[in-house]
Amino acid sequence: MAKKLFITATGTDIGKTYAACKILESLGGQGGKIGAVKPVETGVKDTPQDAVKLLKICQKYNPEFANLTSNDITAYTFKLPAAPFSADTKNIIEIPKILAKIEQIEKLCDFLLIEGAGGLFVPIKKNYFMIDLIKEINCQTLLVTPSRLGCINKTMLSLNALKKAGIPHNWCVNLFEDKEAFAKTTKPFYDAYFKEWFTLEEIDCLKLF
Repeated sequence: MAKKLFITATGTDIGKTYAACKILESLGGQGGKIGAVKPVETGVKDTPQDAVKLLKICQKYNPEFANLTSNDITAYTFKLPAAPFSADTKNIIEIPKILAKIEQIEKLCDFLLIEGAGGLFVPIKKNYFMIDLIKEINCQTLLVTPSRLGCINKTMLSLNALKKAGIPHNWCVNLFEDKEAFAKTTKPFYDAYFKEWFTLEEIDCLKLF
């Protein structure tokens, strides 16, 4: 059975796909038999672009993915760039299909990255959120947080939600916005509050699983 890692974030456009690609490249470069799944991708015009990026790296290191397409590593894609619940205007999402897709891809690899959509409380169904999917998969999670001003509140809320749900997790800062200001506006609190914390560049990928 593959070691699984769920990639989530404090919201959208934080860097989940960037983080997933970076981790896949690192593991693949170390000889790991990698794989990835994007259960639901919205805002898809022709092809699911996040899934395309993930698949290309998997194909680079894992021959089991050679004949797969981006649609093979997604369970659902929707045109509307919105939460899965809102994008699913015909109410076709079935959670068992998502779980089956993950199990299917898991058989092709030793390390499986599962990239969520948006943050922890993005709705997939009316009463089923991204955090519920993480709990059901029951795997280690990586929370990606931003470096922009105002990120402390969202980071703390997300970390508390993961802790309350009993989900094993790590977290990191994707240092890409307000880099210079981050050292004064946010880093002092993280240094004071947490025994240790990491930027995405500093993470030891093997220790995430």
